[in-house]
Amino acid sequence: MTAEEWLGRLTTELHRRGVAPDAVVAEAAHHLRESGQAPERVFGPPAAYAAAVAESLLGPGVEPPGWVRPAAAGEEPGVEPPGAVRLEARGITKRYAHRTVLDGVDLTVRAGEVVAVVGANGCGKSTLLRICAGLTSPDAGEVHVRGRLGYCPQEGGTVERLTPDEHFVLIGAGRGTDRATARRQGRTAAAVLDWPGVDRSPVAGKLSGGTRQKLNLIMSGLGDPDVLLLDEPYQGFDKGSYLDFWQQVWRWRTERKAVVVVTHLLSELNRVDNVLELGR
Repeated sequence: MTAEEWLGRLTTELHRRGVAPDAVVAEAAHHLRESGQAPERVFGPPAAYAAAVAESLLGPGVEPPGWVRPAAAGEEPGVEPPGAVRLEARGITKRYAHRTVLDGVDLTVRAGEVVAVVGANGCGKSTLLRICAGLTSPDAGEVHVRGRLGYCPQEGGTVERLTPDEHFVLIGAGRGTDRATARRQGRTAAAVLDWPGVDRSPVAGKLSGGTRQKLNLIMSGLGDPDVLLLDEPYQGFDKGSYLDFWQQVWRWRTERKAVVVVTHLLSELNRVDNVLELGR
């Protein structure tokens, strides 16, 4: 099935379920262009994806483990409220040549909070995360991180000639973790993402794009970071791995970590605590 055919069927299935298709289909089309993957590999059958979107947008459905919605006014709180500020970015501005990508952007994330960063392609989502991670310098503004930081890039981040175990050991060394512990933590995290036999996996250069992203996601969580910056880390994931990813995000939230997720999937925005929309 071509991407155009898949998107057409998705539009039909969304209409059947009473969901306005324009935004959902546009975001899915953008993701397919960016990832270069077959639509059924990324999202699954159009009917199943439409059902998941409808459940998320139109009804409470079954809430994921570890997730409790914030209490509304007058309700008894169902979960411990967000704690101390872990990440604070103020007045972040970044220009490339004559184009301003970020203009005075503020972002605050607390312990036990998940924040989604959304916006059109090219609005500076990845640039903002790179600035918060200390990999890119802003032209103005400042970032304060309180605690350890883990970062998962949208692409790159792996060394082609190293095995996954060697990646775990390398990151563990930077965290002050011994080799055996780093390997054990990495393999445990791989099992959570339904990656069996990670210890027998080939070097990163021979892994599929989705599996390399699993490796990036695992490395971001090694060493028990307090702040996690995740830049569309589910690129190339199949539906099962995508759901495993969100389960992990909710576990981190329960563990009182501050999590920032760059996402274009609007259907997931009711699963986070706050949303920062860039470009407006």
